[in-house]
Amino acid sequence: MKKMKSLVSVMAATALLAGTIAGCGGNASNNAASTNGESTATETAEGTASEGAASGATFKIGSIGPLTGGAAAYGLAVVNSVELAVNEINANGGINGYQVEMKGEDDELNAEKSVNAYNTLKDWGMQFLVGSTTSACSLAVSENTHEDNMFQLTPSASAADCVNYDNVFRVCFSDPNQGLASAQYIGSHKLASKVAIIYDSSDVYSSGIYQTFAQEAPNQGFEVVSAEAFTADSKTDFSVQLQKAKDAGAELLFLPIYYTEASLILTQANTMGFAPIFFGVDGMDGILTVENFDTSLAEGLMLLTPFAADATDDLTVNYVKNYQEKYGETPNQFGADAYDAVYIIKQCLEEAGATPDMSVSDLCEAVKSTIVKITASGLTSETMTWDASGEPNKEPKAVVIKDGAYVTAE
Repeated sequence: MKKMKSLVSVMAATALLAGTIAGCGGNASNNAASTNGESTATETAEGTASEGAASGATFKIGSIGPLTGGAAAYGLAVVNSVELAVNEINANGGINGYQVEMKGEDDELNAEKSVNAYNTLKDWGMQFLVGSTTSACSLAVSENTHEDNMFQLTPSASAADCVNYDNVFRVCFSDPNQGLASAQYIGSHKLASKVAIIYDSSDVYSSGIYQTFAQEAPNQGFEVVSAEAFTADSKTDFSVQLQKAKDAGAELLFLPIYYTEASLILTQANTMGFAPIFFGVDGMDGILTVENFDTSLAEGLMLLTPFAADATDDLTVNYVKNYQEKYGETPNQFGADAYDAVYIIKQCLEEAGATPDMSVSDLCEAVKSTIVKITASGLTSETMTWDASGEPNKEPKAVVIKDGAYVTAE
């Protein structure tokens, strides 16, 4: 078991607006992820992939996420970005001269189905897992990757316990770090003196962020005037929570929740004439894609994120352009984290001189011993490092929705 290590400091909060540098841009050909409502799979490789796999001549990367259902904006961004990165790598000579295959599986935001997806990918011959996308699913799957000693790099599972095993690392910030950094950002930028919170007490992601946010608030010069919970069984009517926040005079409403519930909260707040600053974290990314949601209600909403699609550096511009051309939409931070994850694995394999004929366990040992030595540069940070805790060390930033798009907060 690893010891959880907090990597976001008060000093980091003052640098939340720092720019990011993206991974390599390049060609993005081959097959897109299927979204036909079934448990779907995506597979791509240059050349004769099946023949190469049989002879041990290709690396095989699997990815798991919700490709259908209410959280599909997360899973599709992850699987699509893994595919995009793999295609680029293959077009540029592969990894250590070997081509790469990828396959994505749908878990429908269900932990049991995520384990089933893992077993499907294992039968396919997966050597590395980029996933699972969400915390509960990643926690479930990590029991299997630990038993198999397979290297697991989750792009976006942020619950603290997701990286308890020494074979599991992550690209995103942990829940405690998101809560801490959010409180620090609000305080250092003096966004509000009275803050209300609505969170999901039945979700480890939401409650974990809430706890560290509430603990840090007294140090940041603002008062938490209302903290109201909901559960998975009561997430359609938020009138009571909103009324308490309004009556308490909240100037900012902190929402450490997923975008589907957040869209309902914004809609219901509007009918009540309650218009505080809305502030979320990475689960908020995707609110502009909610079907039948009036996106004008999200104008001015802020969220903490390591990625801003409007960044003007060449690397981000190339990634966004290639993603939009292939998948018809702007990628979110979940996609950026996944794209970085593939290039992080590539860098580790190259540093270790690994080959695809090595066992899954030997590949895991090679990558996990290398990742703690490298400094990676990607879409979500100019510099990323890890230690044995599995946590990334990088700087977050804030974005705001303006004119229906995410832009870097000033």
